Amino acid sequence: MGSNHDHGSAAVREGHQKKLIMALALTGSFMIAEVIGAWITGSLALLSDASHMFTDTAALAISLIALQIAKRPADQKRTFGYARLEILASTFNAVLLFLVAMYILYEAYQRFFMPAEIATGAMMWIAIAGLIINLISMRLLASASNESLNVKGAYLEVWSDMLGSLGVIIAALIIRFTGWTWVDTIVAVAIGLFAKAWESSWRVCRGGST
Repeated sequence: MGSNHDHGSAAVREGHQKKLIMALALTGSFMIAEVIGAWITGSLALLSDASHMFTDTAALAISLIALQIAKRPADQKRTFGYARLEILASTFNAVLLFLVAMYILYEAYQRFFMPAEIATGAMMWIAIAGLIINLISMRLLASASNESLNVKGAYLEVWSDMLGSLGVIIAALIIRFTGWTWVDTIVAVAIGLFAKAWESSWRVCRGGST
């Protein structure tokens, strides 16, 4: 009976791992594409969304590592090892987000005085592709999000990034039909602030549930 339960739990974890790997591959690949797209289009909002996708990629990677550790017999040493890894990864993400946020705020300040040209067509199509990637990743993780806290965290990260992609699409449409390039700057700052607030909120909720 116990053996069957262990095999069942192992099969569930294996299923979770495969879904996380696919979501990680999709999110990580598109993050690189989005950085390149931000450089090509001149969109600050795309760059801000790409930094958010980086934290999503890191969250997915941490969830995968947590599942790997969960396969081994639990002991205090390993639990501490995972906790330390999560703290280090969160700190690294926070520092990177801070540096990117500082750059975006500096660039935003410059653009209010000297607006940059933005290729709204490419910007919109890249954001639409990002939205599709996010929806696919969400579909992959949705069924397992109620079975694992790690998967749920990854699912919510992807969900929040979907909102970022929607913000970039809306910005591209507004700029295309009005010529208000400053909207790109506003959306970039909004995505950065939202990403930070979301990360902090999820960390508090997760800490409260452990």
